[in-house]
Amino acid sequence: MGKNLVIVESPAKAKTIGKYLGSDYVVEASIGHIMDLPKNDIGVELKHRTFEPTLIVSPGKEKVVDRLKKLASKSDAVFLAPDPDREGEAIAAHLKMQIVPSVKKGTPVRRVTFNEITKKAVKEAFNHTREVDENLVDAQQTRRVLDRLVGYQISPLLWDKVKRGLSAGRVQTVALRLIVEREREINSFPTTEYWNIDATLTPKANGEEFVARLVGINGEPLRVADKAAKDDKGKWIANALPDKAAVDAALRDLEAAAYRVRSVEKKERRQNPRAPFTTSQLQQQAAGRLGFNVRRTMGVAQRLYEGIELGSEGTVGLITYMRTDSTRMSPDAVREIRDYVQKSFGGKYLPEKENTYKSKKDAQDAHEAIRPTSIAFTPDSIRRYLSDEQYRLYRLIWERAVTSQMTPAVFDQTTVEIEAKAGGKTYDLRTTGSILKFDGFLRFDEDSKKAKAARDSKTVAAEAKKQAEQSAEGDAPADAAKDATSEEGSADRRLPALTEGQPLTKVSLDAQQKSTQPPPRYNEASLVKALEERGIGRPSTYASIINTIQDRDYVKKIAQKLVPTEIGMVVTDLLVENFPYIFEIGYTAQLENELDNVEDGKEKWTELLKGFYTHFEKELKVAEKDMRDIKAMEQETTEVCEKCGSPLLLKWGKFGSFYSCVNYTKEKPMSVSAAAVKKSERDVLKKIADKFGHATLKVSGTDASGAERSVDVKASKDQKELGAALRVATKDWKKVTVEPESCDFTKENFAAKPDLVTAEGQEEQEEEYCDNCGRVMVLRNGPWGPFMSCPGYSEDPPCKTIRKLTQKVQSKPPVQLEEPCPKCGKPLLQRDGQYGEFIACSGYPKCKYVKQDLLDVPCPKCGGEIAARKNRRGDIFYGCTRYPKCDYTSNQKLVNETCPKCESAYLVEYANSDGTFLVCPNNREMLPKRRSRKGDAVEANLPPECSFEKKIGPPKAKETPVDLKRPDPEKTRPVAEAVA
Repeated sequence: MGKNLVIVESPAKAKTIGKYLGSDYVVEASIGHIMDLPKNDIGVELKHRTFEPTLIVSPGKEKVVDRLKKLASKSDAVFLAPDPDREGEAIAAHLKMQIVPSVKKGTPVRRVTFNEITKKAVKEAFNHTREVDENLVDAQQTRRVLDRLVGYQISPLLWDKVKRGLSAGRVQTVALRLIVEREREINSFPTTEYWNIDATLTPKANGEEFVARLVGINGEPLRVADKAAKDDKGKWIANALPDKAAVDAALRDLEAAAYRVRSVEKKERRQNPRAPFTTSQLQQQAAGRLGFNVRRTMGVAQRLYEGIELGSEGTVGLITYMRTDSTRMSPDAVREIRDYVQKSFGGKYLPEKENTYKSKKDAQDAHEAIRPTSIAFTPDSIRRYLSDEQYRLYRLIWERAVTSQMTPAVFDQTTVEIEAKAGGKTYDLRTTGSILKFDGFLRFDEDSKKAKAARDSKTVAAEAKKQAEQSAEGDAPADAAKDATSEEGSADRRLPALTEGQPLTKVSLDAQQKSTQPPPRYNEASLVKALEERGIGRPSTYASIINTIQDRDYVKKIAQKLVPTEIGMVVTDLLVENFPYIFEIGYTAQLENELDNVEDGKEKWTELLKGFYTHFEKELKVAEKDMRDIKAMEQETTEVCEKCGSPLLLKWGKFGSFYSCVNYTKEKPMSVSAAAVKKSERDVLKKIADKFGHATLKVSGTDASGAERSVDVKASKDQKELGAALRVATKDWKKVTVEPESCDFTKENFAAKPDLVTAEGQEEQEEEYCDNCGRVMVLRNGPWGPFMSCPGYSEDPPCKTIRKLTQKVQSKPPVQLEEPCPKCGKPLLQRDGQYGEFIACSGYPKCKYVKQDLLDVPCPKCGGEIAARKNRRGDIFYGCTRYPKCDYTSNQKLVNETCPKCESAYLVEYANSDGTFLVCPNNREMLPKRRSRKGDAVEANLPPECSFEKKIGPPKAKETPVDLKRPDPEKTRPVAEAVA
């Protein structure tokens, strides 16, 4: 037994640290948070405005806490070593809260933090232990309380006004708002048509060709007003003509024009290296260069941080802590990188002084940038120990850290102004070329490969032609800007030697019609960038924000773009309308800054909450009274019912908005007796009018033979036709009822939902990745159906991340059969249910017919019918169709044959390793014994035992499990926390 107890939050981290500390230490994992607010109560004191949270041991963590207490009581010292951030500090505080009462008197309980998991860093951290930082704990606790207040007080409003199961998040709602506003901006975007003219020129016949763009006429720049511009900054589209008439006029002149070089300007341009990665930059670059989503990026980074087995080196943490907004690196790390650059590439790649980078204005700067723990672990030298995704992400981090301490890349840039004179006009053209003079930090960058490839002029010309074709199809202005005149597009372009006054020969002219494009939808990387720019969230929260809005089905990912669902747009509108202050983007960013002040000890957490709750409570009271009731929505439309021709109303249902006929009603039939009509027909008609209004009615009943009869009565104010119908019906029929004529026609409102039928929506589904380790999750089958699991579930240490699949994901779309329903005549559908496929009527819920696989044997208990059924594990059993009135079941198939020995009315089919047999149900020796149930016959009342058995075939082959199809990960939801 070790003398010291070290507690971390992850088993993988515990395994790595345990190897560094030796036998004097026992390293245990808390497996994430051990305490939280209760789930069945708000858990925050509001009456006296103390906002004190009620913390309890998280359900399922009782055994973990008991074990840690027991170990702490026997230890000489306890060290709390969760991650070095607010959340890690809160875990440490909760551990201390639970452990202190159990430790021996005088036993120190200290906090240990390290930015990287290496032997040197861990041992150094244990030489500088400290107390738990209460300011960090208060900041995390405040965030948790804020989220609980919003979630637990707004969500019930959404349940009442929209549908059950919805939830509101303080930061997630603002992120969703950005996505919804972008979608509406796209839908309302006013396009502007414009034209570009490019001229392919050469200094001599059959010489090297290059492309120049028309930029002006007679010294006046060409430009077109952009309809979508919101300010003067983007008011004009440069180097563009407005319409085809202007283009045709320009082309006529340019065809006959004489071209010559007006001026040649050469200058040197430097491209500086970029800072080491922050969390948001890593997520963006991993998405752009590696195709990783945010969840996968953080999972793989977590594994690299916690440690990888590197052969003789043992387990080593390869990168520093991956949740950071700082761009600084430690002096030791900078020194190591500079030494590596000097030795590997020479002094010309090493700047005189170390490169320093500024973090963004509101950065916490609590940790270093994300960097390798040792530059000596080059990506290629340790590749054999890494999975493909770990290698790719580590290489990205390693190269960015190294290039951040290298010299800038240098380009020789040439700008050529060209004039073409014709028809008394001077047409101004421009082209820009650039060649890489010194690669500098681009030695590691993919851009250097592109720059070298660009030296082939034919490749450049082909690429320019390709870009022109793409532009003709309507590229965005941002892409069109990277043309022959721009610096951005010049890195891949080499120009022939040109001199001032040199005549040029026209090879061809190319006019391209284009139109401005709306801003693109957010993807995960661009949403992280938008959140960071607006100061919403912090490095540790970006991934959870994006995951949450997808898990709640507020957003769908289509072709890697985040598209708001109808429910997402409705929820956003309601929350922004009723809580304009709380869900305002600027206020959310302000709260983040105030949380930083709490962490720095500049503001009390209770004061922050008082200020927030003052605004929140006011808006909550107004929302409870004024929030629109979406459930009760009945909006008039111009759509017409396909069944009866009446107008359709737009209503809200379980799966969103839909169209319903105005003649649909839920009113129950009204019974009418002959005595009431005889006594006062006028009163009866008044009651009918009061209940149903002047709608078209149906009078129903049964005649003397028992047949159902009915007559339709057209709507009228005098009700003469209705009165006559009632007199006849009450005289000749029984059980007379009156009900309004109802039309049940409905159709889906496809315009309000993301289009999943397009090629984009039907693209191949992406893999789903473990939140914790980034590995591809696998589909497994459990007692309660299929679920997603990390492949490391059974490893040591385990990674027990799982995600349950919703019923909607497990279900296949229904298939219409040719067979009609025997009850109502509508087509039957083959559906996929909780226990497998079944056939039911398409008229459900009005017709509840379900086709059953019936046996030709009556129920031995009640004489009813026996049907084959499946339990939730997929096993087949046989039961009475009169369940629950009759509870007869059998695991063996019943066969309609009489036992030749005891004359039992049926036999059962039983299979074992010896073969398949027909067995008498009274052969209790051969058949497996059943557990007795309440109401079963007692031993004395059982029929006499029979020994009849007859072999009818070989043993039955075991069914091979059906290959499970991987579901769409966007429709899964997490049900268990990652623990490794």
